[in-house]
Amino acid sequence: MRAYRIGTFGDVAGITAAEEPEPEPGPGQVLVRLHARSLNRRDLLILDQRYPVGAHQGVVPVSDGAGTVQAVGDGVRAVEVGDQVTAAYFPRWRDGRFRAEFAAEQFGCTRDGMLADCVLADEAALVKIPPHLSFEEAATLPCAALTAWSALTGHRPVLPGETVLTIGTGGVALFAVQFARLMGARVAAVTSSDDKAAVLREAGAHIVVNRTARPDWENAVRTLTDGGVDHVVETGALDTLPRSVASCAPDGQVALAAVLGPGSLDSRVLGAPVTIRRFYVGSRVALEAMIGAIEAHRLRPVIGATFPLREAREAYLQFASGGHVGKIVIGG
Repeated sequence: MRAYRIGTFGDVAGITAAEEPEPEPGPGQVLVRLHARSLNRRDLLILDQRYPVGAHQGVVPVSDGAGTVQAVGDGVRAVEVGDQVTAAYFPRWRDGRFRAEFAAEQFGCTRDGMLADCVLADEAALVKIPPHLSFEEAATLPCAALTAWSALTGHRPVLPGETVLTIGTGGVALFAVQFARLMGARVAAVTSSDDKAAVLREAGAHIVVNRTARPDWENAVRTLTDGGVDHVVETGALDTLPRSVASCAPDGQVALAAVLGPGSLDSRVLGAPVTIRRFYVGSRVALEAMIGAIEAHRLRPVIGATFPLREAREAYLQFASGGHVGKIVIGG
């Protein structure tokens, strides 16, 4: 099988491909033939050695993928050969509260991930994908989609009639727009161009503010939402967080769906009557619940570009360049 591995960190050139024997599943394990994978910001952070969990040199990168069960080991009952599946971001986090030890095992970081023809996974990590989705669409679900879902359903879930603010047109932001609409919320979105604004409106945003035309976009959001939003899915960084907080109505909630980077929080953030919540993607049970909602509403992810597996490094480069809309997918 073809497999890409991180031979050296720091540059896409360090990701190299080779032919390897297919692994054989042991007891409780499943071999999945992958048909699609999707990139996330964490994949760039891992390559640059800026991810909070250190990756093993030589690891097969990428956390998210979808494919068909090719072989099963002894004792496997939940899936069978031919099932179409994806894998949970944290293979050991089944349900309940997040614990630090769950972060110690991740596809594409501390164990081989999806940038190969096949991946070996524990039975408990796999979830069947919605039948109406293509493999390319299903490959976007484990990280970006579940992050958006958890931002809207955790701690204080979004209620019908509330207002949700999203930032940008990346995968998490676009999923947040779609999910918030499913939950009966009114959606406001901030972006940088009229073309991207059109994508957000098509995805379901009621209000879109072009931050290029309105650098004080937090004031525009407060005006257009009659006093501020109830929830923010924060996918930016420290430079957008103060404006996101300023966009909130009193007792608003900001879900931090991004790594903020170095810096400090100023008084606009620390003194605001707003709850800021950091969270980590989601559990396998949350992934199943989200997939159930996607299937029931026949929601379809927004894919910005698809590359063949032989052009995996080109996919990384396009993702790193920014400016894309939706998800970057690597096919078969």
